[in-house]
Amino acid sequence: MSDFRHASTGRIDRNRPVRFRFDGRSYGGFRGDTLASALIANGVHLVGRSFKYHRPRGFVSAGSEEPNALVGVGDRESRYTPNLRATQVEITEGLVSESQNRWPSLEHDVGAVNGALGRFLSAGFYYKTFMWPPKAWERVYEPMIRRAAGLGRAPTAPDADRYAQRFSHCEVLVVGAGPAGLAAALAASEDAGTRVILCDEQAEMGGSLLHESDGTIDGQPPVEWAERSLAELSRRPNVTLLPRTTAFGFYPHNMLGLAERLADHRPDASPDLPRERMWQVRAGRVVFATGSIERPLVFPGNDRPGILLAESARVFARRYGALVGRRVVVATAGDSAYRAALDLHALGVEIAAIADLRESPDGPFVEAARQAGIRILTDTAVTGTAGRLRVSSATLTRRGDWSGEDFACDALLMSGGWTPTISLFSQSRGKMRWDEGLKAYVPAESVEAERSAGACRGVFDLAGCLRDGWAAGANATEAALPWHVDARDTGHDGFRGECPHPHDPREVKSFVDFQNDVTAKDVRLATQEGFRSIEHVKRYTTSGMATDQGRLSNINTLAVVSKELKRPEPAIGLTTFRPPYTPTSFGLFAGTARGELFDPVRRTPIHDWAAENGAAFEDVSLWKRAHYFPCGGEDMHAAVARECRAVRASVGLFDASTLGKIEVVGPDAAEFIDRLYTNPFRKLAVGSLRYGVLLREDGFVMDDGVVARISEDRFQLTTTTGGAPRVLHHMEDYLQTEWPHLDVWLTSVTEEWATIAVQGPNARAVLEPLVEGIDLSASAMPHMTWRAGTIAGGVPTRLWRVSFTGELGFEVNVPAGYGRQVWEQIVEAGRPFDITPYGTETMHVLRAEKGYIIIGQETDGTAVPDDVGLAWAVAKKKHDFVGMRSLARPALQAANRKQMVGLLTRDPAHLLEEGAQVVPHDEDVQAFVPDHALGHVTSSYRSQAVGRTIALALVEGGRGRIGETVDVPMPSGRVPATIVDPVFYDRENERLHA
Repeated sequence: MSDFRHASTGRIDRNRPVRFRFDGRSYGGFRGDTLASALIANGVHLVGRSFKYHRPRGFVSAGSEEPNALVGVGDRESRYTPNLRATQVEITEGLVSESQNRWPSLEHDVGAVNGALGRFLSAGFYYKTFMWPPKAWERVYEPMIRRAAGLGRAPTAPDADRYAQRFSHCEVLVVGAGPAGLAAALAASEDAGTRVILCDEQAEMGGSLLHESDGTIDGQPPVEWAERSLAELSRRPNVTLLPRTTAFGFYPHNMLGLAERLADHRPDASPDLPRERMWQVRAGRVVFATGSIERPLVFPGNDRPGILLAESARVFARRYGALVGRRVVVATAGDSAYRAALDLHALGVEIAAIADLRESPDGPFVEAARQAGIRILTDTAVTGTAGRLRVSSATLTRRGDWSGEDFACDALLMSGGWTPTISLFSQSRGKMRWDEGLKAYVPAESVEAERSAGACRGVFDLAGCLRDGWAAGANATEAALPWHVDARDTGHDGFRGECPHPHDPREVKSFVDFQNDVTAKDVRLATQEGFRSIEHVKRYTTSGMATDQGRLSNINTLAVVSKELKRPEPAIGLTTFRPPYTPTSFGLFAGTARGELFDPVRRTPIHDWAAENGAAFEDVSLWKRAHYFPCGGEDMHAAVARECRAVRASVGLFDASTLGKIEVVGPDAAEFIDRLYTNPFRKLAVGSLRYGVLLREDGFVMDDGVVARISEDRFQLTTTTGGAPRVLHHMEDYLQTEWPHLDVWLTSVTEEWATIAVQGPNARAVLEPLVEGIDLSASAMPHMTWRAGTIAGGVPTRLWRVSFTGELGFEVNVPAGYGRQVWEQIVEAGRPFDITPYGTETMHVLRAEKGYIIIGQETDGTAVPDDVGLAWAVAKKKHDFVGMRSLARPALQAANRKQMVGLLTRDPAHLLEEGAQVVPHDEDVQAFVPDHALGHVTSSYRSQAVGRTIALALVEGGRGRIGETVDVPMPSGRVPATIVDPVFYDRENERLHA
């Protein structure tokens, strides 16, 4: 056994040894170890190099705030993960890990030369150093700095793991399972009807109770009380326990994001489990029991491996049986470090000395240290350390006597007091206040339904934490504690800022932010250069911008700024805490949205039939749509020409299931729709259809579709394929924020219905034998009406008489599960009429021949209804609709606005390019294209019905230019074209009303 592994103490399973690798070397540990505790037990403290100076770095803490011990884990690229905290990685058999930010090795890193250049690499050096020669920054310096930046490397293979996501609701969510959190969960869950979720980022719940050696709760050691409490909570059916789960973000209305590690380096995980699971929890109340973080001291050379927080050394010893050293120096400003010294002393570690910054410390733990024979130096600070790859000695100096005394040691423990963990409280937009006694910020005023309890609000004694947690869980101001607690209080003294030392502060490196290599000198320099806001100091120095978001550095940085500016800390403020609380994997946010699911593919009920019959597909929004149906080796143009001829001459079949469909239901449904659409709908008769146009508030066309009145209080409306989510969001926005008094419900039913368009002169003849209960005659079912009945042997249908081709047309709406069955029966019934399935390209040609617009093609986000020939759809007598007032703006009524027109090229075979500019005509085709374009081509096709190419365009004052010749510059030269009416076929709509 290693000299640094205690023979008996700790909660590790010594009957289950584990082998793992770090930087190519094999080590042994036990089930229950973290990578950090196992390495410490093997005498390893050097685990990384610093970001800027590449200084040797070791463990600072035992928790998620660890700034130095960031490692890469994984034995193959597909499961390699960089920048994991060794303090949170549980060791498993065969675990492979490596240090980062070093080359060629951790012990011999060439990047350490940066340390000798430290005076040239001070805060903001990149703003001032790389300004010459001109343009060298973007060509030389910036690429060089970017290559040097970063911690670790990104894996080169796709992530092989799975990630899950889950939504949940509870009455009470407790974050943190230490003494306050356990008490809160017990109190909240006493009512069996109250759903409680208790989460904690550690693998084992219990927090500080797992290593607490002082005091009792109901006569039991704290750890036994924790085990008993957790057993009780696990028996309660209304309680969900989530260990290994980090609350990474607080969002509006008590929505919290939780990251649960299911199989991520977990010893007992099934290989079938997802690696991580995101919980999105909506809680009635939230209790923060997130504890506090020990504050490091800022002294020369405070970053050497082997220098760590006193309480973390106690955690490693008591919880894991891992001793951080055999001869230890302790530097402190409060009583809590004495407790760590006493625990290590009891485990056989030599305490060389305790250097206390206070003049006359006293208290039970101080007295116990004296009785144990530990040397205590009062009013004394660490003024220097030695050791290349691990601390070997510390210089302790009494204030006023700068001669100092060197103490050999292999570990140095520091404690500057405690900082409440207020990150999630800050994310909830709660207001904080400065506690002068604690020298730290604590929660003050809540904005959301949340409450802080225990050390995270400055209550540090064990009895106080339990009492505070119990009251928070019971949602009471005060509550009687159901347990008797006997424990000594360590006091709350602390120190922040730079410790006193005799050296020139410009010549020493006293680190404030370990991960980003920010020294106290850097912070002073920022204030000297004019930065007064703590947010500006943060960005100039990068202090607090590391992955711990300043949880170790913020208060010390604040103290240095306060001293330099001679202003109190509250006047300087505090930097913002943002989610995630700790770095969170991208996979967790992606969940199952990977590969095809990253951009989900939606297929209609008729998709498989189309694929079996040779359809070529295109992506339209998220849908796969049949583009055209080639036969006998046809290319797209030949197939589309054949499909167009079939629809005009006989009958065609089109899958329109992708159209967005929304049901608007309720007593105020007609009023709601009337306020949204430009044309009137309140008096639309049941059984009728009406084309409608939706505008944005600025008056520009947003979407269009057909609205059917199903009953007095029920409408079904359609949207464009790509516009369905946008339209539903638009409607929900107005319903919830502008007209919440309207009694209306909105439901997306896009995927509930298969829609089959039967178009052409023979459409009625094909459908009549299949339909029951509906008279399809022109007199009984005129254009723009709908009827309910059955089709294809009893399938319920809503049959709409509507056309997007200009031909006699019907849209057969049936439940999606019957879509293919009905489609195939229509195909069979249409065989005597040579029924032809057609795709989206043919649909585009047919509608363009009729001058029908497509949103997003004839509109560009700046078109009003009149621009695209829809002035007839804007009611003149309506009181109001969305966008109505905007239409009255002079700019939207100007005569020279771009208006939709048709274009016929001089050469009937010349096909214009969509998007090509339209410019004034010039017979000299060699002339330079004018600076000002009149408009652009929106659609361009070869038309079988017209017998030539046709195009639609938006042209300035277009309707006033009909008959005028314009030019369209093309790669082959300028193409002359005549502006014509945009309706090329059946202007009188005789075929439509047949």
